[in-house]
Amino acid sequence: NALETQIADTLAQHPDRDIFTSLPRAGTVRAARLLAEIGDARGRFPTPASLAGLAGVTPSTRQSGQVRVVTFRWAVDKQLRGAVCDFAADSRHTNPWAAHLYNHARARARGHRHPHAVRILARAWLAVIWKCWTTNTPYDPNRHRALQTLLHQDQQPEG
Repeated sequence: NALETQIADTLAQHPDRDIFTSLPRAGTVRAARLLAEIGDARGRFPTPASLAGLAGVTPSTRQSGQVRVVTFRWAVDKQLRGAVCDFAADSRHTNPWAAHLYNHARARARGHRHPHAVRILARAWLAVIWKCWTTNTPYDPNRHRALQTLLHQDQQPEG
């Protein structure tokens, strides 16, 4: 396909390509989409929370007196949310840490529906992506402490 070839050629020339193509199941088109939506202006996102907020993977909290309301965040960059949630949803199929967050630790086991569970996972991935992006370091599962801890726990005999 000519469009995929053009995307691959353009991505190959970008200095951040190794960061985004190193993500699990990112592939060429998904990596290019993430890079296009996040961009390369690192000053735009001084913290992982600022990136997660624009992506709409954090809840909107309003408080007045004793009343606190937590709702879905509507005013967001929907293209960025789509790119991050697409990546997060697919990453859980090959990355044990992502699968654990989605299924057990935070999302589905607590009764969240699939879209909410994916946003929880996407928020966690954005923290990882932000760290890789701001340090110019490709994602390395061997350096991902939470993943390594989970793998180490799985190797321990049950007592």
